[in-house]
Amino acid sequence: MEISQISINHMTSPLGFDLDNHLHIEFSVNSSKPMTETKKRVIIKTDEVVYDSDWQNYDNNFFDFAIELEPRTHYTVSVSVQNAGDEITKDSFFETGKITEPFSANWIGNSNKDLQNTLLRKEFALDKEITSARLYMTGLGVYEVYFNNEKISDELLAPGVTAYDQVTQVQTYDVTSFLQKTQKHELLISLGDGWYKGNFGFDGGQENIYGDRQMAIAELHLTFADGTEEVINTDDSWQTTSGKVTKSAIYYGEDLDDTLEITGWEPAVIIDHSKEILHDRLSLPLKVEEYLPVKEIIQTPAGETVLDFGQNHAGWPELFNHEPAGQTIELQVGEILQNGNFYRDNLRESRAAFKYTSGGKEKWVRPHFTYYGYRYAKVTGNTKPLKKEDFRSAVIYSDMKTTGGITTDNAKVNRLLQNVIWGQKSNFFDVPTDCPQRDERLGWTGDADVFSATAVLNMDTYAFFKKYARDMQIEQNAHEGMLTMYAPAMGNGSGGAAIWGDAATIIPWTVYQAYNDPAILRQNYSSMKAWVEWIGKNTSTKNLWTGCFQFGDWLSLDGENPAMPTGKTDEDFIASVYYYYSTSIVAETAQILGFSDDAAKYSKQAKAIKKAISNEYITATGRLSIDTQTAYALALAFDLVPDEQKQRVVKDLVTRLGKDNNHLKTGFVGTPIVCRVLSENGEHKLATQIFLNEDFPSWLYAVNLGATTIWERWNSVMPDGSMNPEGMNSLNHYSIGAIMQWVYQQVLGISSQTNGYQEVILAPQFDYRLKHVQGHYESSYGDLQIEYQLETDEQHTIKLNLNIPFGQQVTVKLPRATGEVQLNGEATSLPLKLTGGQYSISYVPSSSYIEYYNIDMPAKDLMADSELVEKLSPLNGVFGFLQDQNNLDTFGGSSLIEMNTMLPFVNISDEDFANIKAVLAETPLASERKFLNEGRTI
Repeated sequence: MEISQISINHMTSPLGFDLDNHLHIEFSVNSSKPMTETKKRVIIKTDEVVYDSDWQNYDNNFFDFAIELEPRTHYTVSVSVQNAGDEITKDSFFETGKITEPFSANWIGNSNKDLQNTLLRKEFALDKEITSARLYMTGLGVYEVYFNNEKISDELLAPGVTAYDQVTQVQTYDVTSFLQKTQKHELLISLGDGWYKGNFGFDGGQENIYGDRQMAIAELHLTFADGTEEVINTDDSWQTTSGKVTKSAIYYGEDLDDTLEITGWEPAVIIDHSKEILHDRLSLPLKVEEYLPVKEIIQTPAGETVLDFGQNHAGWPELFNHEPAGQTIELQVGEILQNGNFYRDNLRESRAAFKYTSGGKEKWVRPHFTYYGYRYAKVTGNTKPLKKEDFRSAVIYSDMKTTGGITTDNAKVNRLLQNVIWGQKSNFFDVPTDCPQRDERLGWTGDADVFSATAVLNMDTYAFFKKYARDMQIEQNAHEGMLTMYAPAMGNGSGGAAIWGDAATIIPWTVYQAYNDPAILRQNYSSMKAWVEWIGKNTSTKNLWTGCFQFGDWLSLDGENPAMPTGKTDEDFIASVYYYYSTSIVAETAQILGFSDDAAKYSKQAKAIKKAISNEYITATGRLSIDTQTAYALALAFDLVPDEQKQRVVKDLVTRLGKDNNHLKTGFVGTPIVCRVLSENGEHKLATQIFLNEDFPSWLYAVNLGATTIWERWNSVMPDGSMNPEGMNSLNHYSIGAIMQWVYQQVLGISSQTNGYQEVILAPQFDYRLKHVQGHYESSYGDLQIEYQLETDEQHTIKLNLNIPFGQQVTVKLPRATGEVQLNGEATSLPLKLTGGQYSISYVPSSSYIEYYNIDMPAKDLMADSELVEKLSPLNGVFGFLQDQNNLDTFGGSSLIEMNTMLPFVNISDEDFANIKAVLAETPLASERKFLNEGRTI
């Protein structure tokens, strides 16, 4: 038995974070012993014990308690577990930042506010042995810190993105080791414009959104071996000059000139800037999480030299310099090639380049105060031949642990699921951005809202979303409860639309449900309420949401006006549904937090909204007044019709999909939920068909065209490989990647959970097109691993393997399992309730997962199988008719029954139909015959 990991407020050994005087300590245990009589204990101590939970029954794997924390204090966390006579203990720690302790330091900068790269330095000597050194600091716009020319941290673009006039985050660094190497020291701060001051935003952007000069504030707290202490503050004893970055901005990129000599040091100036905005950090650090090598150096038809890193991503390119002094090499980036040539037009006003002027020294070179979204980099200015090993690409995103993943026997599906995760890596960049490449990169609330339920499965996003929830709250506080279109708002006060604004409630709620920690609800409860209240004050119809600007079902394909991307689904219907959902969330949140009066108020209000929606949009017999995929999906997802009418809505959705050739026409609203409601209501086969479609519009359409991330539009790239001419066209937009939640829940089978995955219902829905699936989700309990394979032998046996972590209970429900199942070789029956351990489950289903042809299939699917056509041709002349390609192109999308009904020249008698059905029923699909002929190999 061992304690394998401890997290503190969903972080490992957090240093200087805002912990809000409340600790949520989770731990995972590796043990083969049963959970009975297990006990747990946590002790928090500094020089003395400040909290002791005493021994408690192990009812879950966490401790949650309020505690008064002291500023700048190191706390040891000791978690102990007793089980069957054994006792184990594991230690971790956290350290507080300044909390509410005032800064004694001052903001300092250069007298020239137009410098592109302000340097600030302090030279000092220490003649005593150091035992501890902490640097508490921040900078505006973005900064890096060096001790004696050595960067003190792997964090990049600190202090991250916030509404800097309301909150500027303070970082805490342990710099003890840097000060123990020598007696003389130089502390150097290097500043760039970043989001604070640099050009940023739509339509050419704005300068100086939050301020017009670079500055920093820092306190270096030293503790010596003799017990004495010293503080070195930023003040006018520091020196300042200009650095080697001659220009930088988030969209612009960076120009770096290594021929410049760092001279002209002068006294720093004290800047009168608020210290009230200083706040211990919430942001996870931005870091280089991996490097991509150059996959290929391409010489394009246009004569360009282009590096292909093989993967669209966010980060920056790095190069090993061989150029002589004074030579300038430039890297421009792009997401795709066009006609084999470099292309960057979809980046719009974003220059997105890195220009480096060599100082003559061979070394690795990188940007400092920007980032890019790209796969390709065009290189110009080099005088030496390029080699792959002299370039690499740093993949940068917020420091989140990957917690989930899925692979199948379908390589295209696997690529799609990788694309979803790469889209998240690329856009979870301190805030959840819409895209990482063009002149946008904003914290769009709607994108984050629709993707949040997938995001929490792919990565540990609690701390990331808690910070973003604070960003949203700041904007709501500034706009009377209304949530802006993106947060931080970057000076744009527009907002108040459904889905986008509902991120105020949905994101905190989704995160709480995934992690079972109400801290995010406590933090945002007032703003969750304020959002619902804002809707009520601004709607023109009581208990509905009407009369406001809406995005509708953004980027849907069913709009009657192609110029309007809002779609055909009534915007007020969508808005009213989300008004109902947000109100319901506030009611449930109030109940959890103990606000019983609020819970009663908002529960009553939610019922009134639901009734008003029903009265306005749904008949007494369950017929919706809006015939769109999104409308039906919303009605099912939010239980807008009673159970006895659900099947009618399901039937209407299936009919609507049939009219749309079983392809999605949905946008931001409908896309994440159509497959889910189909699978939840007996139509998993259709959901899987939609998921596996490969022609436009579909998820695999992009995969077939070489996508390595999720696109903004279903057809951001046209079938011929050319870019869609629409101006809004990102190739790294994660929102429609929300389908991966359906894959986790319905295909892999993690259908539901409670208490932060303490209890899981595993209920995969099998489909013949995905016969081998494996995946995992790592919660705070540990990694739940799942693998299954269908049709493993001639008896059609299904085999499923599970690895369940200690403390987790999994209830297993399996389809077509009417008889006994084998559990680790012993007969038993479903449902199974399993606790920590490894399990092998097998059973013979009541019917096989070999798919046969049927009479309702499109005729073109039948005609694509030459062996089948050979059997069918003697039965009726329609098959000869369909062998003419023109006829097949015209009518092949219809079934034989539909053709027989609609076309007077097609005559299939009842007897012929019976014979055709008999042949179809005994003929496996061509893909299934291949599977069987190859000995059921996957």
